[in-house]
Amino acid sequence: MLKSLSRKKDINPYAPGKEIYFSAGIFGWETDDEAVNVCRNRIIIIIGLFLLIYTVIVFRIFNVCLVDGIQLKREAFSYYRPKSGLVFPVHRANITDRNGVVVATNLPTVNLQTNPKKVSNAKLIAAKLAEIFPDTSYEDFLIKLTRNSSFVYLKRNISPQQQAKVNALGFPELEFAESEIRIYPQKELLAHVLGTTDIDNHGISGLEKSLDDRLSSSTKDLRLTIDLGVQYTIRNELLKAKEKFMAERATAILMDINTSEIIALSSVPDYDLNRRDFKDKDIKFNFATLGVYEPGSVFKVFNTALGLDSGKIKINDRFDATKPLKMGKHRITDYRVPPKWLDVRETLIHSSNIASALMALKVGKELQIKFLKNLGLFNKIENLEIYEKGTPIHRSEKYWRDDTVATTAYGYGISVTPIHILTAFAAVMNGGIYTPPTLVADGAPRQSRRVISTQTSMDMRKLLRDVVIYGSAKNANVEGYDVAGKTGTANKIENGRYIRGKNMASFVAAFPVSNPQYALIVVIDSPKPIKETFNFTTSGWNAVPTGGNIITKIAPQLNIQPNFDLETQKQQVLDNYASHN
Repeated sequence: MLKSLSRKKDINPYAPGKEIYFSAGIFGWETDDEAVNVCRNRIIIIIGLFLLIYTVIVFRIFNVCLVDGIQLKREAFSYYRPKSGLVFPVHRANITDRNGVVVATNLPTVNLQTNPKKVSNAKLIAAKLAEIFPDTSYEDFLIKLTRNSSFVYLKRNISPQQQAKVNALGFPELEFAESEIRIYPQKELLAHVLGTTDIDNHGISGLEKSLDDRLSSSTKDLRLTIDLGVQYTIRNELLKAKEKFMAERATAILMDINTSEIIALSSVPDYDLNRRDFKDKDIKFNFATLGVYEPGSVFKVFNTALGLDSGKIKINDRFDATKPLKMGKHRITDYRVPPKWLDVRETLIHSSNIASALMALKVGKELQIKFLKNLGLFNKIENLEIYEKGTPIHRSEKYWRDDTVATTAYGYGISVTPIHILTAFAAVMNGGIYTPPTLVADGAPRQSRRVISTQTSMDMRKLLRDVVIYGSAKNANVEGYDVAGKTGTANKIENGRYIRGKNMASFVAAFPVSNPQYALIVVIDSPKPIKETFNFTTSGWNAVPTGGNIITKIAPQLNIQPNFDLETQKQQVLDNYASHN
């Protein structure tokens, strides 16, 4: 029998007149009553055990939530923080226009997945999923659910509503994983600039592909040089022109003439970037940077600049355009040009092939090749961020003979892209400095170089201004904005042969010519003859008025103040008054 913790007491210690005595015990003061002391001691032991348990719990919570939590946070920060020589996964960066408007971003979503080996009733699950996802057949789901694999995606990037419906089915083998999908709020507007990503959010075209590493390794927004408002205006005018002239496609690019920043770049037809089910690859073709074509008479800008800058041609020099120019078995002729001797100014105004060829032959092969190379017309555009870039097509220098010199002078025998032409044209008009174009604001440094003298550039501004006032570009003579430019119409090549009745109509312009700020190119592929153009398909009837409409509408957007010549306006008023009286 266990011995009591207390001493033996009287049988009735609490009888009247008796005192209660306390003495020191293991757990403090004890009474002389054994039963009371046992009960008291047990309560104290239980309280002690509870305190011990709660102490352990509090300590564990502190250790897990604070100490381990801090360590996990440090590890997570270390994982996502770029280290020297390494790139760690982060969310794909947004893309914005030059004003900070978001044009590409990510949307949180989920993927539906499963382990087929754990699926108990594949047929039932396949039938239920086919009801929730009508774009995927029962058979497709059944194949995935019965696949000999431990993992399979059943559906990627599903909506919250679809996720709720799948959850409601109550099949534990159906699982969800967090994911992201790339979305484009502006839809078609920047289709050929941005490009798209694949289902795993990796770039597959456009800037999304060429700058994939930058976009996937940093959360900092990528800011473009594109102005969304100007882009919208230009695209809208291109769509109107394509429809009006029933063209196969059209493109336009607007560039800051001094920095070569691309303010707008549009190619139509285009497509909604949020859709990935386009089977027609032609609709994804970026004519602006990939479309290599013979430009025709816009090349006379470079031919004239070369002649003047070489010192071998003077503005007042005259060339015999009274008869065709024979080059071996071929003859060079003019289209609707008066047969006479033409000076440099008249050569551009009338767009004479004969006079341009004679000018180039006087300059010679070596200087022509060197000049075109310096203008970037022999290679892909330097450092342009977009993935789709065309390579110019031209004869090897070894076979560059007099006939090549002559035809190159007016844009045949060499094929380039619209972005090639515009960049070179900007250099001719901005004072003679070539700067590679860019689509990214604050991008990598670009090396500029001088291609012609300042004086030659000033002369070219005057000559091309006269082309707009007196020549084939009259329909782009937007009042108040001093447009200078050049037209070009070239027969179209298909399968290595020129197609009769099909041409490429181009117009390149700078404005305001007194202090050039912007350069514009418009190219229309295979415009059809219509009643309004008197069945003509040359650029003066389609590309030029389209360019004029674009300049009229974007000049206020670009905050270009019109410069009206009051004397000219007075004369116009007097002329109008005289004609009506």
